[in-house]
Amino acid sequence: MQQQQQQQPAAAAVVLSALSLLLCADASKTRNWTRSEVEPEPRRPHLIFILVDDQGVRLESYYVQPICTPSRSQLLTGRYQIHSGLQHSIIRPQQPNCLPPHLDTLPQRLQGLGYSTHLVGKWHLGFYRKSCLPTRKGFDSFFGSLTGSVDYYSYGSCDGPGVCGYDLHGNDSVAWGHEGRYSTALFTQKARHVLQTHDPRRPLFLLLSLQAVHTPLLSPRSYLLPYRGVSSVERRKFLAMVSTVDEAVKNVTYALRRHGFYKNSVLIYSTDNGAQPFTGGSNWPLRGRKGTYWEGGIRGVGFVHSPLIKRRRRVSTDLLHITDWFPTLVGLAGGDPHQSAGLDGFDVWPTISEGKPSPRTEILHNIDPLHRPYHPSEGQSSALWDTSVQAAIRVGDWKLLTGDPGHGDWVPPQVVPSLPGRWWNLERSFFPISRRADPFERRDLSDHRPEVVQELLWRLVHHNRTAVPVLYPPDDPRWAQTRQHMKGAWEPWVEEEDEEEEEVQRRTSAAAEKKDRSDKKKKEKRKKGKCHLCKLQAFFHKLNSRMMENKI
Repeated sequence: MQQQQQQQPAAAAVVLSALSLLLCADASKTRNWTRSEVEPEPRRPHLIFILVDDQGVRLESYYVQPICTPSRSQLLTGRYQIHSGLQHSIIRPQQPNCLPPHLDTLPQRLQGLGYSTHLVGKWHLGFYRKSCLPTRKGFDSFFGSLTGSVDYYSYGSCDGPGVCGYDLHGNDSVAWGHEGRYSTALFTQKARHVLQTHDPRRPLFLLLSLQAVHTPLLSPRSYLLPYRGVSSVERRKFLAMVSTVDEAVKNVTYALRRHGFYKNSVLIYSTDNGAQPFTGGSNWPLRGRKGTYWEGGIRGVGFVHSPLIKRRRRVSTDLLHITDWFPTLVGLAGGDPHQSAGLDGFDVWPTISEGKPSPRTEILHNIDPLHRPYHPSEGQSSALWDTSVQAAIRVGDWKLLTGDPGHGDWVPPQVVPSLPGRWWNLERSFFPISRRADPFERRDLSDHRPEVVQELLWRLVHHNRTAVPVLYPPDDPRWAQTRQHMKGAWEPWVEEEDEEEEEVQRRTSAAAEKKDRSDKKKKEKRKKGKCHLCKLQAFFHKLNSRMMENKI
């Protein structure tokens, strides 16, 4: 694939066949859905969600976002990031930005259904004002960090040289005095305390959001010893951190059993993005890394474990996305997901529990109008879509990338002291190209299948019509002005009266933008006069029929 070998930003539309459903069913022998022999209790189930950071490995067809903030926002809101304004990058500590106030969150919905809700660990969804804090977004309690990258022992977090602060909080206050304790162990202890002190007769939602295995690569020395034979120091540290996560999952599961939750609980495990190969992680043999829209950046590790699952010990190859957890958990809790307007997720519990087909046939990975290549190629254009815009979408077994999808190399696990030639030569020798399937994204089919490109571009146009403006403000100078009052810790810095004024301005701006979008949509509808969605459905029905007949 010439474009991949040159490793240039993909400024033109690129379409890749991604038939991972056919090839990756045996990718991970350990990702099983199990059910105990004990019948479920007739109560609303306890919901335990363990979210880990930066861990990437092959999983059949479960997708997250390529970086932290977007995945977390989509988990808690059930909406694509184009509908929350968080299409671009992460929320940095000095930015006056957070989850939009008009979007309801998963813990808020569960609170309304009688659940006790708790967050332990990483937030990374903004904190510049108090209304952005986890306790104002639906969590009864919070213990953890507000920023994105925190030291595992000192709890220091920096947003550039000299712009550092302490970041460990209990509810709305700074939690001083925990320096020296390893964060994975500390957060696990806090999660176990929630289980120990909670009455199992009342439904519980616990989100354990671990920092591991995000950089900096740190772990207790005892966890390094089993990997002392690994030649790569970075890989050795990474594996040690994964072991701390494994132990955390074991300890939480033990606490569920000990305190009477397990028989009526659903435990979900998920990463928030792909791994970073150059800091010890591995997405091999998938292409790309954290921060990219190649499969290595967005295909996530995930499993569900519960005695309530009807079909036990299965590996699911159905298409799932991180936005699906919102309606799935609300439905499990006895609520109606449709009461939350604008959800992009689906209730996939029948898919997970009973093996029914997934209701999801499409994933909009993102549309980021602010991410542009530095040197766009000349002559690459489309009447439908500005192909310099970074966007990625999957429909059925086809995936479309436009703009710059990010670093597109294949990087094997860093356990081999030396490699013969380029990375992709080694990768190709291990995984030969199939004529009908390309889960490792090595063949650019855009020139061969222009009709598929056109239809996928129409889907991008369709989704883009519903996108809200990007929320990515510059650093707030008020943070520096009030820093001396924070006593060396990251805390909200916008006062309550400023919040009210900003909210009025935001609502006025949002109303004007909504009217503009409505007027534009009406104009486009009159001009187009055709049902492109109907055309798309007919196209893919015909396409999939031909594929089943081995004609493609």
